[in-house]
Amino acid sequence: MCTAVTYKTKDFYFGRTLDYDFSYGEEVVITPRNYRFHFRKEENINRHYAIIGMAHLAENYPLYYDAVNEKGLAIAGLNFVGNAHYLEPMQQKENIATFELIPWILSSCATVKESREKLKKLNLISEPFSEKFPVAELHWIIADKEGVITVETKAEGIQIYDNLVGVLANNPVFPEQMIQLSNYMQLSAKPPQNRFAKGLSLATYSRGMGAIGLPGDLSSQSRFVRAAFVKMNSVSGDSEKESVGQFFHILGSVEQQNGCCELEDGKYEKTIYTSCCNTARGIYYYTTYENRQITAVDMYQEDIDGTSLIHYPLIEEEQIRIQNNRKV
Repeated sequence: MCTAVTYKTKDFYFGRTLDYDFSYGEEVVITPRNYRFHFRKEENINRHYAIIGMAHLAENYPLYYDAVNEKGLAIAGLNFVGNAHYLEPMQQKENIATFELIPWILSSCATVKESREKLKKLNLISEPFSEKFPVAELHWIIADKEGVITVETKAEGIQIYDNLVGVLANNPVFPEQMIQLSNYMQLSAKPPQNRFAKGLSLATYSRGMGAIGLPGDLSSQSRFVRAAFVKMNSVSGDSEKESVGQFFHILGSVEQQNGCCELEDGKYEKTIYTSCCNTARGIYYYTTYENRQITAVDMYQEDIDGTSLIHYPLIEEEQIRIQNNRKV
């Protein structure tokens, strides 16, 4: 399961956790402007915006989990098991497989507004990348500095929702995730006021009591509520280090520790990686479960007018800085 959030200071930041029981061998992948995107049912794209994000490379194709293009438009796909519904190819529509959606949007759209218009032409089809990679049941969050939308596919077609909190988890459907926030509207970052009963004197005995009732479990609905509360009450400076640091703290509130979410086969789900991208500067930051040190890949340090994919394997070994290392 996963959680995606947005965050705005001087710049706009976008990222997510990937929570799963195993890794496909993700890498930070830069797709330069002249890499040729192949689409199964639609025309190939030879020239497009440059893209950076997390992907698995298969047959020299970037299977992006989350990505940002050079215009500052960002998108992430999150598991939506049991709710996603894909259709057969249709005439008068652009028939796009789920693994093609991120490059289909980011290759030509500069804003959420442009994405919304392009999505009107979309028909998501049930076509796997290969036998090894079956069709994933997903929904998506698309964001820029001006706005955020959630995109879901149902039997009646594409549903586009304004996402006013800039957060997305997995299930249930997005409108129900938003409705659940009403159950927690009494929460506050401030100390609580005594409204229990007239004439009964009650006092706080700890800091943070305004947030009593904030869910702490690992279910997708609880993660949505917790991430929304933490994100929308977050305070940080505008510098890059302060903004990025706060972003990782926001997603740290929903990370999954190995051993706390047991699956049917005796395996455990954990937060495989956490990402944060400065959408204006094209810098992709990440941590992994084994490596808590923030690592950065800068798209503009590469040749973004090239034709070949540029990729960096994740640094997964723990990086520990010893402050008092003694010279012998």
